[in-house]
Amino acid sequence: MTWYILKLLILLPLIGGMIWGSLKLAKRMQGQFGAPQRGERAVRIVETVMLSPTMRLAVLEFHGREILVSTSKGGLVRLAEAPARPRPLELDEAELAE
Repeated sequence: MTWYILKLLILLPLIGGMIWGSLKLAKRMQGQFGAPQRGERAVRIVETVMLSPTMRLAVLEFHGREILVSTSKGGLVRLAEAPARPRPLELDEAELAE
């Protein structure tokens, strides 16, 4: 019985630490596989609006075009497409401090 409790006291925190470590690693590595190494991504989510618990609208920017899609449990449906709007200039922290 003592041997069982000793193994339990050693292995249970070890397994818990391995689970915690793998979750942290998965969160850190999320989105890095299959993504370009440098530069911008090919697809950017501009805006999303939830219409119901199972349905939402999303505007995606892809190669200079904005695409309006509807997402649901059944998948994606392209609703409209238009040229991309110019992005607002992002200010650097130095410019904000002035």
